[in-house]
Amino acid sequence: MRGLKGTPGQGLVSATVGFFIGFAAVALFGPTAKKFQEAMGLSPDLVGLLVAVPALSGSLLRIPFAAWVDTTGGRKPFLTLLGLSVLGMLGLTLLVYTAYPSRLTSDLYPLLLLLGVLSGCGIATFSVGIGQVSYWFPQSRQGFALGTYAGLGNIAPGLFSFLIPFAMKSWGLAGAYLAWLLLLVGGTALYYGIGCNAWYFQLREQGVKDQEAKRIARERGQEIFPSGSLLDSLRISDRTWKTWSLVVVYFTTFGGFIALTAWLPTYWTSFYSVGAITAGMMTAVYSVLTSLIRVVGGMLSDQLGGEDTVIFALLGMLGGSFLMSFSHSFALSFIAEVFMALGMGIGNAAVFKLVPRYVPQAVGGAAGWVGGLGAFGGFVIPPVMGRIVGIYGVEGYPKGFVPLVALAALSLLISGFLRWTARRESLQEPGYAVAGGEASSKGGTSKTPVSHRDRGRWEA
Repeated sequence: MRGLKGTPGQGLVSATVGFFIGFAAVALFGPTAKKFQEAMGLSPDLVGLLVAVPALSGSLLRIPFAAWVDTTGGRKPFLTLLGLSVLGMLGLTLLVYTAYPSRLTSDLYPLLLLLGVLSGCGIATFSVGIGQVSYWFPQSRQGFALGTYAGLGNIAPGLFSFLIPFAMKSWGLAGAYLAWLLLLVGGTALYYGIGCNAWYFQLREQGVKDQEAKRIARERGQEIFPSGSLLDSLRISDRTWKTWSLVVVYFTTFGGFIALTAWLPTYWTSFYSVGAITAGMMTAVYSVLTSLIRVVGGMLSDQLGGEDTVIFALLGMLGGSFLMSFSHSFALSFIAEVFMALGMGIGNAAVFKLVPRYVPQAVGGAAGWVGGLGAFGGFVIPPVMGRIVGIYGVEGYPKGFVPLVALAALSLLISGFLRWTARRESLQEPGYAVAGGEASSKGGTSKTPVSHRDRGRWEA
């Protein structure tokens, strides 16, 4: 048996690097949409689809690639997704270099969408990194490891939204995308150099039998191992109505986060006629605040319970999106943006606190549905906002936030019903409450045991 490589710290650093560099694709077209719109004569509808299209592959690929981690570890899925993203960025950079601006016509729009889909594959690294980090760390350190991973990685879209306008001003559109391509290649190479699977997967790759591999890995401190099929877990969890309730809420909070990170640069430049650098800064404030506040959201969920935290968060999102829907004041819109960021960020953390209690028999599958389909909102929402602007013109930009008002209101109703149902169950079913408070209000234990593997997978 050859020597085993890596440490939990190395596994966390490599996964965070891979996710950070891949997740930046959320901001692929947002800060540059105005350039493409002017060169290609795109309608607001087509601009909305353009800024959203990276989220299509970035959301739907989360589920199958999460399953792949359970069979081979995180290294191959990470490199595959990042490799596809590099291909997309390479194609996009070449297209801009050879065609922008005079030859970048509307006939090339389908190709632009395809390259956006490829580039967006890096967004799906989220689910891969969750698995890789979970298998490296013992249960007692899962919260720290996954919180660090998700918190730092989520900063990437906001940071890139802020930096791209500076790059365009210095090097032009083509130069900005070339710089992004080089960073993506560099990040992928760095992951290739330092990324490694947890010890169990290394042993299995060396041909060590399953039980012996687990024994050796346990001696080194690994606690979480793949067991059963994620496909079975997906089948079990899709029969539970609570899974789909959480999908809707996460579609609103996290899908809305991805959508606004892509849409806000267009909103600020088109409606308030600010420069690309100012728009990038405003978008970065939103994106970074939404990402960092997730840590607070997790703490609030521990103290208040998942349902109450989600309701509190959705009220903030509802208030912010409502203000946005009629605001014609730059200052008021900024305040509304902050409210939306706080609400969405706290809500993102709270939703995953509810997954293991609502679907304890299939946590991994439920997390796959919630994370994958919830992120799909990042693809669906911007084209809807663009359609509204297409109908009403520039004055329709505030009205474009009405779908978010509706989603927040719907999610509030669902969350209220979940809270009422959980409280009723805790009263009607002895043993469902735990010492120190109701399970429903304090995020307590479930009547069905949760495997180490599943517990490690949901905590992001």
